[in-house]
Amino acid sequence: MSEALNEAAHEAVQGAANGAAREPVPAPGRPAAKAPVPSPFAGALDSAAGGLSRGLARITGTTVGRYQAAVVRIGISLTWLLFLLREWPHRHELYGPDGAWSWDLADRLVAGNHAFTLLLWGRADVWFEVVYTGAILASVMLLLGWRTRTASLLFMIGVLSLQNRSVFVGDGGDNVIHLMAIYLVVTRCGRVWSLDSRRRARGRDGDGAGIALWIVLGLVLAVAQLLGRTGLTWTDGLLPWLGWTPFLWGFLLLQAVWWAVRRYAPGEPRTVLDILANILHAAGLLVIVVEVCLIYSTAGWYKVQGSRWQDGTALYYPLHLDDFSPWPGLSHAMAASGLMVLVITYGTVAVQVAFPFTLFNRRVKNVLLALMMVEHASIAVVLGLPFFSLAMIAADAVFLPTGFLRWAGDRVARLVRRGGGRDAAAGGAGEPEDARPREADDPDDAGDPGDPGDAADAERAKDAPARAVAGPRGPGPDGEPAPSNLVV
Repeated sequence: MSEALNEAAHEAVQGAANGAAREPVPAPGRPAAKAPVPSPFAGALDSAAGGLSRGLARITGTTVGRYQAAVVRIGISLTWLLFLLREWPHRHELYGPDGAWSWDLADRLVAGNHAFTLLLWGRADVWFEVVYTGAILASVMLLLGWRTRTASLLFMIGVLSLQNRSVFVGDGGDNVIHLMAIYLVVTRCGRVWSLDSRRRARGRDGDGAGIALWIVLGLVLAVAQLLGRTGLTWTDGLLPWLGWTPFLWGFLLLQAVWWAVRRYAPGEPRTVLDILANILHAAGLLVIVVEVCLIYSTAGWYKVQGSRWQDGTALYYPLHLDDFSPWPGLSHAMAASGLMVLVITYGTVAVQVAFPFTLFNRRVKNVLLALMMVEHASIAVVLGLPFFSLAMIAADAVFLPTGFLRWAGDRVARLVRRGGGRDAAAGGAGEPEDARPREADDPDDAGDPGDPGDAADAERAKDAPARAVAGPRGPGPDGEPAPSNLVV
């Protein structure tokens, strides 16, 4: 051993001497040559490639932003449900046969803009009651997260059927609900805080109810197609080149394929479908983020161009309108303070214009997000626009920090567990999500977006390529202006 060490030391000394001999010796009086300055772009390409690879692995291997998607799902469905229940006594005047916007006018409008509504499939009062009641039931299903994938489609159909029947009913919040109802269909918004996730955590498949829903929907769609009902076109509808007929039939077909692959081909085909679902979900969540930014940016920049917003008096006028003064004393007290009117007017414009530019600074974004939510809560109370405010707060929730959502969810779960006793605890209602088994996707459950701040998801994302090669994951541990006037 000592001889080997001595030999290694001798070779090291010789190598150093030879290296020193090969180094150029500067001539007398000349300075030694400086080493070249490294490029500031050295390694930038490798770093970008590594970041892109990690990002792709995260998007394909996990469901990003699942807590945010769950909050949007709960908020939007709750807002629409409360609106339908409040307007129950007036439903015939708003969307039914007694409305100012008659059935014939609605039929002519839909024939021109190719919008979709079930209410034009029949004039009978019974059919209207069926559609209105069905919209309420779909809202409850989506709110509770029961058969979330099918519930999201039924919720969208209910929203479009009522709103496209009477396009002049609403206060701006209806447009937000309209758009979010479409986007939620492509998201996996039932991964957490849903009956589906609770059922999967208990190891229950429960495909019977989902299959029954598919069969009923398929029969209804087939009958409507044979009868040639309004709105069921092949090329005019959701998109210029995609009508409602291929969209609805395609949804049912994808449901059947998902169930068949999950049941009979749980290997690589299941993994591929899961990756595609995660990508589609991430795209849907990105569209929601962009839509909310567009709402605030367009609202802010249009306000900047108004003379009343420029001189700081815009808030003064709605505070004196009887239709927007549920509490006249409060409205008049606010209007009497010139400083308060000025601060709120300028503050509203500043926050709305600045918000989209703060998304890459977490602390500033969270401050502005809290201010906007307080603003909408104030609009609900002072101006009497509760459903507009609830819809905007629900849409804003997509930007809430994951840590805050997990903390809030844990507190709510503790309250539920105290109220429900052992049953709630047995169902895992109070467990943190990552402590529960990671459930396999239910063929009838639209799960929620994974969460960018979830370390557990990050670890799963790193292993995504290995899972794709090795096989399936299996059931292992698991005011403002309205947005664009889109008519579908």
